[in-house]
Amino acid sequence: MKNKIRVMVVEDNPRYREVIALALKQEPDIQLAGEFGTAEIALRSLKDRFGGELPDLVLLDLRLPGMDGLEALSEFLSAAPDAKIMILTQSDNEADVLRAISRGASGYLLKSSTVSTITDGIRSVMKGGASLDAGVARFIINMLKTRLPKAGADVLLTGRQLEILTLLSGGFLKKEIAERLKISYATVDEHVAHIYERLGVRNAPAAINQAHLLGLFPLGGSRLRERES
Repeated sequence: MKNKIRVMVVEDNPRYREVIALALKQEPDIQLAGEFGTAEIALRSLKDRFGGELPDLVLLDLRLPGMDGLEALSEFLSAAPDAKIMILTQSDNEADVLRAISRGASGYLLKSSTVSTITDGIRSVMKGGASLDAGVARFIINMLKTRLPKAGADVLLTGRQLEILTLLSGGFLKKEIAERLKISYATVDEHVAHIYERLGVRNAPAAINQAHLLGLFPLGGSRLRERES
């Protein structure tokens, strides 16, 4: 059987933490790797594992007592460098969204999300996709107004790389992009790695954020999946 996705939950509200933990335990492909009320205790547990299994993904609240989620984000990436970080918070504050993504978060969901949205988001992130709350995605698309001249865009990314990034922003996974463009998964993966390098980012949400900031997308490019669904 394929290894389960090991998820650590860092949430200070005990009732909400219990709901999320129970939901994760019911998913056959997800394993609860620990639940903590503060970032400090969660980070201490990672450092005390002495070579034991680290989580594949950390579900991280932003509003935590002591060290908050934004401050802790880089600490988690340092303690578990292969892990993905998904923000799960009540905050739809624009500054929080941008800071979390720029600091390496692979997803940003609000606590109003359904349990299925959260678990599907975990799977999407672990497959190399992005998981953004619909309102957060709209904010990124609508609020970042700075535009890069077209000539600059052509130099920054190749046509194929821009095509792949546009599909990523539309919610497509790498496998789906490969099938759609009739190229191999390895080729898509290589293009995505070059996109991250050229944009100076480390994951899909940050790449999408940066592309919108630089004006790289064609008008409406991020609504591909919505139009086809």
